[in-house]
Amino acid sequence: MTDILPLSRRTLLGGSLLLGVPAIGRAEMLFRFDPFRLGVAAGDPAPDGFVIWTKLAPEPLAPDGGMPMKPVPLRWEVATDAGFKAVTAKGDAIARPEIGHAVHVEVAGLEPDRPYFYRFLVGGETSRTGRARTTPLPGTALAKLRLGVAGCQHYENGLYTAYRHLAGEEVDFVYHYGDYIYEYPDTTVPLGYGQLPIVREHLGQEIYSLEDYRRRYAQYKLDPDLQAAHAAAAWYVTFDDHEVDDNWAGDHTEDDAPPELFRLRRAAAFQAWWEHMPVRRSSLPDGASIQMARSVRWGTLLDAHFMDTRQFRTPQPCGDGFRPWCPEVDAASASMIGTAQEKALVDRIGRGDVRWNLLAQQVMMMVPDRRRSFDTGTEPVYNLDSWAGYGAPRKRLLDRIGGRGDLVVLTGDEHQNFAGEVRVGDVPKAIEFVSTSISSGGDGRDVRPGTERMLADNPGLKFMNDQRGYLVCEVTRDAWQTDFMVVDKVSTPGGVLSRRARFAVQHGTVRVETA
Repeated sequence: MTDILPLSRRTLLGGSLLLGVPAIGRAEMLFRFDPFRLGVAAGDPAPDGFVIWTKLAPEPLAPDGGMPMKPVPLRWEVATDAGFKAVTAKGDAIARPEIGHAVHVEVAGLEPDRPYFYRFLVGGETSRTGRARTTPLPGTALAKLRLGVAGCQHYENGLYTAYRHLAGEEVDFVYHYGDYIYEYPDTTVPLGYGQLPIVREHLGQEIYSLEDYRRRYAQYKLDPDLQAAHAAAAWYVTFDDHEVDDNWAGDHTEDDAPPELFRLRRAAAFQAWWEHMPVRRSSLPDGASIQMARSVRWGTLLDAHFMDTRQFRTPQPCGDGFRPWCPEVDAASASMIGTAQEKALVDRIGRGDVRWNLLAQQVMMMVPDRRRSFDTGTEPVYNLDSWAGYGAPRKRLLDRIGGRGDLVVLTGDEHQNFAGEVRVGDVPKAIEFVSTSISSGGDGRDVRPGTERMLADNPGLKFMNDQRGYLVCEVTRDAWQTDFMVVDKVSTPGGVLSRRARFAVQHGTVRVETA
């Protein structure tokens, strides 16, 4: 697959990957429209560099983004200053039609633990400038780390005002937990307390083909606030369900599509995700499979594990949804993350010289009883698309890696803010912060009906909120602090940002407190 990937000037001169690469002239293409309309992004930072991404698309919503069906050379630069007077790395890349003229440059040779600026150039056009920070070297003592958490950005449900605010937070990196796009069109969304109006419409019907997924990503990425957040910091991106299909699990879909046909759809979805995300070539999909899970260390302060809770899970028990417990919930054969991913976590967590461990994943690990939210009487109700539906693998994993007072879980999916203790029985094993959505669920309100009763029913649950926004976490050796940042509206422009709550965890404890 080497011949379809962007090559740096250094690689071309070295000749190590010349086989299979067509000769491309140095004469540059001229564009009628800005070819960088989808912006730029950086991701997967390491001590010596990061990925920088763009996608040539002068007409993003047109077939093939308005690009000709041929490889197009372009240039990239990385500098220590925003004016690019001190360029430290530069090279050539090739935007190839096989991957929708996306470009993923894996920049290397940079200094650890410092900010850089990057941009792309083609046909007399220059992209906007992006900023990214390299990680510290392993073993480096680090006093503080700031990170953002965001996701669930349904285009039809609201504006991306929260991203405009996140772009100004000056975080070291952003963790995106998934639901970058939504695959279906809505007319109204029932939420139990009213109907959610459409703020802006998806183009087309539910998406199935590669071209469908590409156009949906293009529509989302044209948003200026999303582009600003990408340009402000490097992201570690993961996917959840809506990048493919609602509540998919392994080869299983909600509508029971034949597995062999669903794998065709999943292959298209994975290719489109890879094309549009700032991820490394190691995540280039192989048909309906993709390597998404990965880990990274920030000095001796944090070991972050970005998990995959979709590809390797067994179907949701009891028919999925919000339901009472059934025997399938505790099935020994159930899987959430698969054997290999679980083993990798168990082998790594607690083994190295690191102060905090982070599970960055997609669905809630706490198992709150939600009966009062649904007025179902005395029988407990659980979200069976979350870890609540996978009792055996949840207990096995938490018993092996939790309870030491160094494990924090960051989660999305719920379209609400939560803070609380991840318990096995009555024993706290970790602390979990669940980030609300960027736009999914519309404006929301401070609390949903039934919130007070739900908090009373679940002693380990300390906080709930139903507004849109993101998290900012500040990590030091002695404490983990999380700010729940919310905007007052996403249905119209001008949403005002505020800090709704702040919680802290002292290292060595499994207890979350108001800060």
